[in-house]
Amino acid sequence: MFKITDLDYTIDEYLTFCDMKNLSKKTLKSYDQTLKLLSKYLLEYHNVNSIKQIKKNHIEEYIAFSKNKGKYTFVANQNSKSINYPENRGDFETKISACTVNNYLRNIKAFFNWCAQEKIISDNIVKSIKYLRVKRKIKDQITDFEYKKLLSCLDTTKYVEFRDYTIINVIFDSGMRLGETLALKVEDIDLIRRTAILNADITKSKKDRAVFFGRKTAALLRRWILYKDRYLETDLLFPTNRGTQLKISNFEKNFKKYINMASIKKDITPHCLRNNFGRRFLMAGGSLTMLSHILGHSSTSVTEKAYLDLSDDDIRKNYERFSPLENLRR
Repeated sequence: MFKITDLDYTIDEYLTFCDMKNLSKKTLKSYDQTLKLLSKYLLEYHNVNSIKQIKKNHIEEYIAFSKNKGKYTFVANQNSKSINYPENRGDFETKISACTVNNYLRNIKAFFNWCAQEKIISDNIVKSIKYLRVKRKIKDQITDFEYKKLLSCLDTTKYVEFRDYTIINVIFDSGMRLGETLALKVEDIDLIRRTAILNADITKSKKDRAVFFGRKTAALLRRWILYKDRYLETDLLFPTNRGTQLKISNFEKNFKKYINMASIKKDITPHCLRNNFGRRFLMAGGSLTMLSHILGHSSTSVTEKAYLDLSDDDIRKNYERFSPLENLRR
């Protein structure tokens, strides 16, 4: 029988609390995976199964363990291995990044903060544990040539590829998140005002947001909606060919295939299209405040951190627009 201090029970109580806060499914899944792995580690390596038995050094050792173990080598549920076959993944046993380990620690800190607030523990032992130092890696950017090459690989006479072609252009032109884009309904799109209204239930911030797109994207969306409606009766803007909502993982798999077909030797993901939008917006003279609003960031500081890595070429091109002497000669 569970006691109030049993770790798995406490974790379940915390996840119920998070669910009631209407956090995104992605966030809830991240919390669940992190804490279930922590629980398994504490039981197997320290024989700890109560929240009150956990010491600071246990968490510090878990962080070190996470940093050194290979991907998918330590799982909360052994039965999942016979379903997912992690050893067949290309990144199996590869090193886990410092960013990922910091995400684990962030989730653990949130859990212990809640435990302290609920008086389940008297001392928040993880409060003083520091995050790992992360060396900032400049994100790969897709060039105009590469983008056109990517699009040329898609056969728009086929339902799936025409749909994906439209999704790629919409994200590239509006800066929407992939999850937001896939959850759109036809009624959310105003082709005359070239606006998409993102309802709070599909945004990361849980707030309504308007995003915008150009005339070319509006024309493409009009063509796509007419095409889609010939085959399916659904209010979803980008459904599967069965009329259901397209999963993020399935689109990501398709996108990776298109990148390979285009022979683009860079780590380009759908999220890179959103980053590319932000970079181009700033390079065109757009304000950080406006970009933060369009992207749905919680603050301009989040936007600023996301776009610290403008390349030397980006800076050079922008400098040429504002060079004092160049402007003096006009």
